[in-house]
Amino acid sequence: MKYLALIPARYGSSRFPGKPLADIHGKSMIQRVYERSRRVFGESCCVATDDERIAQVVRGFGGAVVMTSSAHRSGTDRCAEALDTIERESGQRFDVVVNIQGDEPFIAPRQLEQVRACFADPETQIATLVKPFGKGEDIFNENSPKVVLSARSEALYFSRSVVPFLRGVASEEWQARHTYYKHIGLYAYRSEVLRAVTRLPQSPLEVAESLEQLRWLENGYRIRVAVTDLESHAIDTPEDLERVLSLFPDERA
Repeated sequence: MKYLALIPARYGSSRFPGKPLADIHGKSMIQRVYERSRRVFGESCCVATDDERIAQVVRGFGGAVVMTSSAHRSGTDRCAEALDTIERESGQRFDVVVNIQGDEPFIAPRQLEQVRACFADPETQIATLVKPFGKGEDIFNENSPKVVLSARSEALYFSRSVVPFLRGVASEEWQARHTYYKHIGLYAYRSEVLRAVTRLPQSPLEVAESLEQLRWLENGYRIRVAVTDLESHAIDTPEDLERVLSLFPDERA
């Protein structure tokens, strides 16, 4: 089984322009993501970007980079183009593509290994991670999508609303009465599935919730879910960066 780890990265974030190049203890954010990804995937790791400034930084630290269109709506679309380019130029064929978020500089290699392990089952089409909400976390935060799992550890639904609704239970008691899972934005797809889902038109559920994975479910694709106990530390704003730096004050590796 051949894996290709792709890190989609764009410069023009409305809330944090130039985010991939933000300094984190002497290294750019994109370099930290790349180095952690290489611990698991070795040389089969590449940054996919449409911005030459990001590309220059990646080349500067010795990383692999592939240029993509600036028209992509999502990292998934960018990964599909990058896969086609890398296979065409290298002559290699990859069975699974892992889409690693470029704004998680402290992603744990163990989380990457969990997603990769999902493909030991030949029926796995797409895989992702979830984590149980902690006691102090707000399950009603619409920016933390919730995931409902089947008995087979597959996603039944993703929602910005709190699902399931606990009938007859006061909302302040829900978290004590049920395990709610939040989505960790790490994906992996079999290569042919990645190409197929990016050709699908936006679906009604995707548009309603602004969650692209609902398009995949709505079209009959199955998403295998692994449960992690490790926290995600995505950086969306400069304030997020300051918070994460305070959590990892001595991080040098």
